[in-house]
Amino acid sequence: MSQSPDPAATQQVAPLLALATELLRAGRPADALAPLRDAALLQPSDPIIQHDLGLACLEAGLVPDAITALQRAVAGNPRYTDAYLRLGIALEKAGDIGGAIAAYDRATELLPSLTEAWFRAGALAHTLGHRDEAIDCFRRASATGGTTSFARLGKARALLAEDRNREAEQVLRHTLALDPKNAMAHDLLGNLLSEFGRFDEARECFRRAIEIAPLLAGSYYELTRCRPITSSDDGLLQQMETALATPGLEASQRLRIHLAIGKAAEDLGDYALAMQHFDAADAVRQGSAPFDAAAFSAEIDRLIARCSPQWIARARELGSDDAKPVLIIGMPRSGTTLVEQIVSMHPEVGAGGELHFWNQRGAQWRHSGTSGKKAPFLTQAAEDYLGLLRAIAPKAARVTDKMPFNFLWAGLIHVVFPRATIIHCRRAAVDTALSIHQTHFHPSVAFPTGGTELVGYIRCCQRLTDHWRSVLPVDRFLEVDYEDLAREPEPVIRRIIAACGLAWHDACLRPESNPRAVRTPSKWQARQPIYRTSVARWRRYEPWLGPLRALVNDEPEWNAGRP
Repeated sequence: MSQSPDPAATQQVAPLLALATELLRAGRPADALAPLRDAALLQPSDPIIQHDLGLACLEAGLVPDAITALQRAVAGNPRYTDAYLRLGIALEKAGDIGGAIAAYDRATELLPSLTEAWFRAGALAHTLGHRDEAIDCFRRASATGGTTSFARLGKARALLAEDRNREAEQVLRHTLALDPKNAMAHDLLGNLLSEFGRFDEARECFRRAIEIAPLLAGSYYELTRCRPITSSDDGLLQQMETALATPGLEASQRLRIHLAIGKAAEDLGDYALAMQHFDAADAVRQGSAPFDAAAFSAEIDRLIARCSPQWIARARELGSDDAKPVLIIGMPRSGTTLVEQIVSMHPEVGAGGELHFWNQRGAQWRHSGTSGKKAPFLTQAAEDYLGLLRAIAPKAARVTDKMPFNFLWAGLIHVVFPRATIIHCRRAAVDTALSIHQTHFHPSVAFPTGGTELVGYIRCCQRLTDHWRSVLPVDRFLEVDYEDLAREPEPVIRRIIAACGLAWHDACLRPESNPRAVRTPSKWQARQPIYRTSVARWRRYEPWLGPLRALVNDEPEWNAGRP
């Protein structure tokens, strides 16, 4: 039975709420905290007070306090739609993607016309690789939002997820014609343009997004990756360093600015400053997305034990005979994008990009015990994956999947598809680690980006790929060294195309001409002819490598001692 409000407390609360409302309307959420906290002490079970306190904390950048207050609000009123929406936003800022999606789902269940919740849920589903779910959420945002910005952006994002890029560009440009100060539209358009190599236009979009909304300062990360920064970019470094001090800047945006400053400093030859900011970005990430190195090592042990030579040998009796899949695997930043650009230049190949299928199906298999080794599970996986590949490129003889983390599931993939080509991209471990250290990865990816944890992660991955090398047929598990590919491209490219069971085509020698969208951090690099300047990059950073120095001895033998 709920307790009746104390009349005396109610009388005390009224002026506190009036003051807080005035301060919130004046854009002073930090000043509204004290009266709202006093009101919450007087009436702790009042969901409206808890909601307003949570909103003020959210706007003041006190995310953990916001989550606590908003959880109290929905506990006090389980049908409080606005509180669920703002709880989702707070959980999203804290990196709790699953919790945020659950909060948005509850908000739209209570109020199906809540456009912002549909849009935010779609963005998170897209981040997690749940394409169909994301499209559905964006379509609902578009349908419920009328002429609002969220509705137009929902339509654009649905089109982008469906690879209807030209239509998406038209919607974004129409949105900006109606609302020139829509920072999110500028940012989305910038990303779309950069994916297709239209870098000058993209840079202008990112600049406008940051000017309009300084809290989107993380867009500097994409801006600096549109081309190398030069001395002609006068003042850019200083602008980004100033942006770090923007009040209310989220940790995720701060992380991206550190990486952007590091990229610009590297381009300008200041490697000490660059590494200082790369290290700072890694420190931000560690604070929001800790990595359990011991658990990952144990998981590698289990994968090796489960994918025994005896089980791998059963691929011929259990697996599909379809040769359509071409899996391009390896550590992130090891050359997977370049290899996909090469293979997908072939007229008989469709490019799938980074598909999340095996990360999801592999997790089911991992938790399924012996049932995951039985024919029905494997047959269903084959059927579902082929359906996905055919939807991407219905007429292609081969379709690529360049999700790097599929290196975890190479054994499972081979048993399901014994005739699939698995291309393992390798690169000098210290160069791979350095490139990872300089790159933004979404916090939902359980993956270290620096320090001893990254060294340990790479060593675990080496241990697993050593196992795949020992148990998978040599004609199905092709290994490509980035250094060999950069040094003498043609023989390596011919070997790749032959391993895919395809006739030679000269177009594969020109991956920089590939017209497809590139949706990885390698957007600019993918548009350049194959080059060698990324080989042995670690030498520029030698005095500042820190724990990554442990990987220097893992360099390929031919590259040891070369500049």
